[in-house]
Amino acid sequence: MTDSEFMDCAEALLKAVETSCDRINDESDADVDNQRVGSMVTLTFANRSQIIINLQKPLHEVWMAARSGGYHYRWDHGQWQDTKGQGEFFEALSRDASTQAGMELRFWA
Repeated sequence: MTDSEFMDCAEALLKAVETSCDRINDESDADVDNQRVGSMVTLTFANRSQIIINLQKPLHEVWMAARSGGYHYRWDHGQWQDTKGQGEFFEALSRDASTQAGMELRFWA
């Protein structure tokens, strides 16, 4: 994967996270604030916990930090997959965001 291809895929991921937050806030009682600064998106929940998603351009990875831990994802066969075999990015984000928000939240690309 070239740097340009990584940035296209990673930018689409960050945009999908932002769009999902907007949809979640419009369709539910959840209060998920999303703030983007450069290549980092911070999700802040009503209880003030956060999930931070940022790009690691030199490694061609997306990193996510949540209460449950830190995770690294690489583009593989059309999806962002955990580098330790722990699953797909949006599944993990949905799980961790749901836990931190105290209600079911669904994120997708």
